[in-house]
Amino acid sequence: MSSAKKYDVCIVGSGAGGGMAAYVLTKAGANVVMLEAGGKWFASQGDSKMMVPNYSSPRRGGSTRLKPFGEFDGCVGGWEIDGEPYTTAPGTSFAWWRARMLGGRTNHWGRISLRFGPNDFRGKSRDGLGDDWPISYDDVAPYYDKTDQLIGIYGSKEGIYNEPDGIFHPPPAPRCYELLIKQASDKLNITCIPARRSVITKPLNGRQPCHYCGQCGRGCATKSNFSSPDVLISPALATGNLTLVTNAMVREVLLGPDGLATGVAYVDKNTGADMRVNARVVVLAASALETARILLNSRNSRFPNGVANTSGTVGKYITDTTGTGVSGYIPAMEDHVTHNEDGAGGLHVYMPWWLDNKKLDFPRGYHIEVGGGVRQPGAGFMGGIQSYPPGGGYGKKLKEDYRRYYGATISFDGRGEMIPNDNTYCEIDPMVVDRFGIPVLRFHWKWTDHELNQVKHMQETFRSLITQMGGTVFSKMPTKEDGYDIADGGTIIHELGGTRMGNDPKRSVVNANCQAHDVKNLFVADGGPFVSQADKNPTWTILALAWRTSDYITAQMKARAI
Repeated sequence: MSSAKKYDVCIVGSGAGGGMAAYVLTKAGANVVMLEAGGKWFASQGDSKMMVPNYSSPRRGGSTRLKPFGEFDGCVGGWEIDGEPYTTAPGTSFAWWRARMLGGRTNHWGRISLRFGPNDFRGKSRDGLGDDWPISYDDVAPYYDKTDQLIGIYGSKEGIYNEPDGIFHPPPAPRCYELLIKQASDKLNITCIPARRSVITKPLNGRQPCHYCGQCGRGCATKSNFSSPDVLISPALATGNLTLVTNAMVREVLLGPDGLATGVAYVDKNTGADMRVNARVVVLAASALETARILLNSRNSRFPNGVANTSGTVGKYITDTTGTGVSGYIPAMEDHVTHNEDGAGGLHVYMPWWLDNKKLDFPRGYHIEVGGGVRQPGAGFMGGIQSYPPGGGYGKKLKEDYRRYYGATISFDGRGEMIPNDNTYCEIDPMVVDRFGIPVLRFHWKWTDHELNQVKHMQETFRSLITQMGGTVFSKMPTKEDGYDIADGGTIIHELGGTRMGNDPKRSVVNANCQAHDVKNLFVADGGPFVSQADKNPTWTILALAWRTSDYITAQMKARAI
């Protein structure tokens, strides 16, 4: 079935990139249709569970398959979705997290919002690895500024060259354990600064500042933190120029005889009917790997290997953030005086990359995220008491131990840059389809010594921090044989690439404006065009690039060039 209406733009996906594209394009007057594979669900409009205690549920807030971060989490999705499998090649460990609701992953994330720095766009020029971006920090900086002003972000101006400052709201004060981390970091010459998160601490565009309930991941009823539905899609709907189609599982991009995109074919998940939507421009923002899947499945006589894939690079050069963690027991935090540990539902300090890789045995850096205190789930007492120090029991002794040890743990997590490699990619599995009959992705994944040496350094650094704090680490130092406890690919949920940008159509999928080399009215507005990972969380760059691409689409449409 096909709708007779032809839209100016069809956007596939409603997360960071899709939401930003909808916001910018509808504000410019375009008539836009948005297709979302999940349901229509606004956390802030009656569904937020941010004030619901875990004990109110028979499950005590426990996780479910579609709520792996807890049953009150703000996002529906997960690594396993019934009827929507993916496969892995022999020897591959990879876990693909997918959201299935309006706004996608923006309904659940740490909201750590970091700009890529000038060096992050020219990695090959610096160390010979990977490829440089066809754009520079200066090309994206104006859109970072616009994103800061529209969405809001707290932080501090530090003047660190490759950690660009933004337009910040005042950051929350460090908590007690974060002050201890800052002291230890200073002694070890590790840079430690206020965190940068997309949570507002001043009123902004009708949204209230954070009131420190500490439940950012549950969907913010006051819209104080960023999610695509609250901050981008709602204003787009208010223009009257946005049509939402939810429960729409996109099958392929459709082309006309002239080789231009004419729209998108999708399956109505409620009825199973095959549908299509017609549009003058198609924007894929389904998430990096889902976008690659759509293109690889869009096969025809002109593009036998998938639409926009004459380069053969769709699905190639994918990356995820490297990650590992260490936690420990800190005696200085024992038997603490009861104090206010309120905050914005996440870290208030973090450590950006502080060293020179030329003096190390790995080429790119990482940043450090911290946790601890009484708000760290599970680690305050029972998560640590089982290992160290001795305690537990029943009655009065148990209560005494809770009062003494609860909140006396610290955790550190590294988030580092992976170098793209030829052995890490996704392709269509020739034997497996999902419940809609759409072929699924098969993943190949390999960490190299670049990443393993980096994670080893993380482990050593975190242990030195805990030791500096007078603490005891809960776990033994892992070995290279067990990968230094590196997280499996996909589990950090920062996957990027698969439709990378470049000036050479033979080696890239889209150009510097995220426009497909092969199909001039087809664009990508998610993490797919990223050339490199950087040691920063990618969402702020996805948002900025989506705004930049949408401005380009608007100009091209007005010029009748597309």
